[in-house]
Amino acid sequence: MRTARTGPDAGATAPGSRAGRLPRNDPRQYDDLADEWWQPDGAFAMLHWLAEARAALVPPAARPGALLVDLGCGAGLLAPRVAGRGYRHVGVDLVRSALAQAAAHGVTPVNGDVGAVPLADGCADVVAAGEVLEHVPDWRRVVAEAARLLRPGGTLVLDTLNATALSRLLAVRVAELFPGVPRGIHDPRLFVDARELVDECARHGIALQVRGIRPAVWGTARWLLRRAVRRAAPPGGGRTGAPDAPRIVPTWSAAVLYQGWGTRQG
Repeated sequence: MRTARTGPDAGATAPGSRAGRLPRNDPRQYDDLADEWWQPDGAFAMLHWLAEARAALVPPAARPGALLVDLGCGAGLLAPRVAGRGYRHVGVDLVRSALAQAAAHGVTPVNGDVGAVPLADGCADVVAAGEVLEHVPDWRRVVAEAARLLRPGGTLVLDTLNATALSRLLAVRVAELFPGVPRGIHDPRLFVDARELVDECARHGIALQVRGIRPAVWGTARWLLRRAVRRAAPPGGGRTGAPDAPRIVPTWSAAVLYQGWGTRQG
């Protein structure tokens, strides 16, 4: 998501609000969409749903001063969902406009590369990597960095897109047909094979468990309908609040979207 450097596909383009067209996976798109982060029915709506599901994997802090490092934190969507669990929340991202919003939600911002975080070894009780691995040129480097940051017994939580034909079809070709979904936000060649991710985490002492997830079907259908009705209403003419967000639920297949969680061994 937010921490991506320009992907390898110089030929694949996506529309941006500035002059010309931006390459797929270009982080400047997040500056163009800066006003969308905290809109519950905006371009990043699904990131809110995923942050809720990711937060459910974060345990309460086990010690005073516990640290949660949020890799690719964006505008800090995870922050209100883990507030009160006892963590100091540090967010790392390349996009300054997003970090400014994260800071306004209680996140200590670090502007930088998620593969080279300027924090000490073993400093983190939790490392979160939500919707970020599929945006970086070398996800293995980010896994190694997450393991370096985690103290023994610390928890890694993540979600990302699998490197499958079905994922490329649904998460890119189909998703980008929907109104309000940003075009070009993903480069499917960067998607992360779930089995390779499990193996790489094991190399760094993290026994990662994975499961497929998806938005609840009927909840999503209702959300889309209510959003369409709300947006069709004239301003000030009986517009209701944002539609209730659908839940992210487990599914039998990890072929498209999946969560991972695991503990770093001592």
